[in-house]
Amino acid sequence: MTSIGLPPVFVYGAAIVIGLVIGSFLNVVILRLPAMMETRWREDAADILDIAEPDDTGARFDLATPGSHCPHCQAPIKPWHNLPVLGYLLLRGRCDACGTRISLQYPAIEIAAAGLAVIAIARFGATGWGLCMVGVSWLLLTLAAIDFRTQLLPDALTLPLLWAGLVASLFHLAPGAPTPSDAIIGAAAGYGVLWIVFQGFRLATGKIGMGHGDFKLAAALGAWIGWAQLPLALLAASLGGAIVGGLLIASGRLSRGTPMPFGPWLVLGGWLALVAGDTILHAYLTLSGLR
Repeated sequence: MTSIGLPPVFVYGAAIVIGLVIGSFLNVVILRLPAMMETRWREDAADILDIAEPDDTGARFDLATPGSHCPHCQAPIKPWHNLPVLGYLLLRGRCDACGTRISLQYPAIEIAAAGLAVIAIARFGATGWGLCMVGVSWLLLTLAAIDFRTQLLPDALTLPLLWAGLVASLFHLAPGAPTPSDAIIGAAAGYGVLWIVFQGFRLATGKIGMGHGDFKLAAALGAWIGWAQLPLALLAASLGGAIVGGLLIASGRLSRGTPMPFGPWLVLGGWLALVAGDTILHAYLTLSGLR
């Protein structure tokens, strides 16, 4: 039985179904939020310069409008083709109207959202903290995908994640959850460490090594994992980024000097610290003979 008295098969089944549905919505956020940000930036620039936007059609564009459609031929997607994963399988990965191949991102994000929900519930139970971890995992997945595609980390996602972590620390939702002081110090340290690295790299090379969105994401992670787990998250992120970046450069798939998004690695490191930080630390101490 689970912590809310329901059979595990029901809880995990619900987590999978809800995760798939939420994953479908996350795809919309991943694709549309950066475009909405760019539109807003153009509007702000036009207002400051007092010029009219040449491509301003007045058409509404947000997370709800227009409805789901093929990005190639603009044909509306039928409701049954919009079903998470199943719609992709029914269409055999191609648009029903024009035959253009549908990106694997759609089913991948849906499956990932369901998998993250199951892992969070399995680790923390169907508790208040477990549900928080499900929501945090979904937000982190969205941020990683957006940064991977566009090298943007929207304030509309990082700042609510930060504030939610600080507020959640007030309620002591689980024995291992950060206290308010842990969360505040973690948030400040997360932001401050990357800011110092950013400034040091800029002074040493004259180049910009990372965006300010990385600072805010690290602060949000610090609020949720606390200062004690923050070194693990940053170390895992740095090692992951360095190893993969080195392999890509060695294979010729990435040229030196080409920026590579750091957000996905921060997300991976932070998520590992969230769900397995204590286990990883215990294993390290045991193997090193410190415990």
